[in-house]
Amino acid sequence: MKKRILLIEDDASIARLLLDNLEFEGFAVQWSRTGRDALHFTREFSPDLVLLDLMLPNNVNGLEICRTLSNVENRVPVIIISARGEQEDRIRGLTVGADDYMVKPFPFAELIARINAVLRRTKGRVDRITFGDISVDFVRMKATSGKRQLVFTDREFQILRYFAEHSGNVVSREELLHLVWGYDEVPLTRTVDNFIFRLRQKIEPDPRSPRYLRKAYGDGYRLTLTEE
Repeated sequence: MKKRILLIEDDASIARLLLDNLEFEGFAVQWSRTGRDALHFTREFSPDLVLLDLMLPNNVNGLEICRTLSNVENRVPVIIISARGEQEDRIRGLTVGADDYMVKPFPFAELIARINAVLRRTKGRVDRITFGDISVDFVRMKATSGKRQLVFTDREFQILRYFAEHSGNVVSREELLHLVWGYDEVPLTRTVDNFIFRLRQKIEPDPRSPRYLRKAYGDGYRLTLTEE
């Protein structure tokens, strides 16, 4: 069965070029020009992936579309395609839920490679995890410890979800800085360690001796959802 892609792009010439090439690559493609009917197409077309331009007409906010698509019950992976190439734009897009971010103009071969990578990566998408007395719902962005509500930032939800989808495996700082923060070049920074420290304060019974989110040998961390 063909993988289905919903393309949200207001520029007709770019959309036609992408449509023709994506169909040639074997995808079934639906085009939405304004973004206003993005949720309708998502329900009716049931895409496996959305390509989303941020600069849409009629004051439609592409970032809000991305946030909404990321929070629906049957979440669809999103790749943002935008002329906005500043680091702040990429970080903002990834923070609201995009799975990847590409800056126009880009080689079509790279787009195909990233589409396939996102489809592989999101095949095992995790929407909810439970460990100890902690329950985290990534779709509704809610977390509890017993009956107590836990407050996570969007970035903390994103980081924890990435760990959950790679549960038991080592996730490197470089991987997180690239996929969660959107850095192309990995800087020397304690950002990841600071976020891990804050997450442990919220999810660990004893943050000084973590059971679940542990330092891994080398340069990364591992989430273990069962106590050892």
